Amino acid sequence: MLVEMEANQFREFGKEMIDYVANYLENIRDRRVLPIVEPGYLRPLIPETAPEKPEKWEDIMKDLERVIMPGVTHWHSPRFHAYYPTGNSYPAIVADILSGAIACIGFSWIASPACTELEVVMLDWLGKMLGLPEDFLACSGGKGGGVIQGTASEATLVALLGAKARTMDIIKKENPEMSDAEIIGKLVGYTSSQSHSSVERAGLLGGIKMHALQPDEYNKLTGPTLEKAIQEDLEAGLIPFYAVATLGTTSSCTFDRLDEIGPVCNKYNVWLHVDAAYAGSAFICPEYRYLMKGIERADSFNFNPHKWMLVNFDCSAMWLKDPTWLVNAFNVDPLYLKHDQQGSAPDYRHWQIPLGRRFRSLKLWFVLRLYGIENIQAHIRKQIGLAHHFESLVKADGRFEITQEVTMGLVCFRLKGSNEINEALLKRINGRGLIHLVPSKIKDTYFLRMVVCSRMTEKSDIEGSWKEIKEAANEILTKKE
Repeated sequence: MLVEMEANQFREFGKEMIDYVANYLENIRDRRVLPIVEPGYLRPLIPETAPEKPEKWEDIMKDLERVIMPGVTHWHSPRFHAYYPTGNSYPAIVADILSGAIACIGFSWIASPACTELEVVMLDWLGKMLGLPEDFLACSGGKGGGVIQGTASEATLVALLGAKARTMDIIKKENPEMSDAEIIGKLVGYTSSQSHSSVERAGLLGGIKMHALQPDEYNKLTGPTLEKAIQEDLEAGLIPFYAVATLGTTSSCTFDRLDEIGPVCNKYNVWLHVDAAYAGSAFICPEYRYLMKGIERADSFNFNPHKWMLVNFDCSAMWLKDPTWLVNAFNVDPLYLKHDQQGSAPDYRHWQIPLGRRFRSLKLWFVLRLYGIENIQAHIRKQIGLAHHFESLVKADGRFEITQEVTMGLVCFRLKGSNEINEALLKRINGRGLIHLVPSKIKDTYFLRMVVCSRMTEKSDIEGSWKEIKEAANEILTKKE
């Protein structure tokens, strides 16, 4: 006889888990940010095989602290300053519970109409919040619309494949004698050397060459640099077809010159994809929209609400002016996936790499309704303010220097001196275990990145982190002497 958890047990287990999650998040400052376990730590803590008989959920709850938590890096600690943030909020967590309960696989409209229709409307809500041009929105009545991808990396690849399909269609009409293999062999895409590694990877997965172009002295990719590369490739008999501009690079949160890149892409019929994975959330605040000047020239745009907009992973928002190129590129339509309403609503399986998809728009709906635009704006502004406070603390200490302009929630800084002394500083900071940072390197200059990540971060947390950095620097500099 199959033994399953019944509803009354689920209610009890669920309530205890909700209490555990709330206590975990509200007391996260008490935990060491970075675990001190070694690879393989977990295997000796659990049995060699799965249990033959069902175990009690109470025993699983007990094992969370014994087995799982010792190996967790606490991304939502106010002392976690690495990478970029990953979104988290109680409304999003609750929405994920409902998504897990409904458990639909929303690959087509008929597979669960609410899953598709809420996503269409939420991407319109979000696009309006950012001030995106109307032709990116489904409500404009044109071709445009939005879709939730898993990550910005997926969006970059999807856009590349759409661009590839569009360009191949154009070239084959102009040169019907050319084979697919000949065309693909000549395709070339462009991005900055400061772009995320996923852009290069998209080129590898898409089977095309990607040129990594050198940015200017401010680490921004410019229009003249792109145009020069396109002209050289045209002269070499290649086919420019795709370019990625980054608004908020990973290393330094720098903004490419979209206002210059857009006209160049339009001139040469190159698909322009804009990756604003982290910084895109800030465009909800009107005072930061100047950084997306030229967005009307783009073919696709993406940012991650799951980074900085209080929405739990995964929720990467992507808009396209003309999704038909994706639909044409990805359209495999077996009889068992056909339905009577095809064409009257998006079948999102044609807008993405996987077939299956979760009911992710619930997270947006819950977060937007339970916070409201004003509170999300306040969250963004507060975190940028905290970054500027950290910047002021660094500038007040003559031993340190700021290496990049502080625009969002990232501060790039280093000890004045060699790369080696900064490597030693980072090792000392992370070894002490109170805060967690990661480094980057631009033009052979090694520096540390301090990102405001947790929604719970306060001014006192920033000052505590700076105190820890100063103490680690004291130890390094004393040792050097």
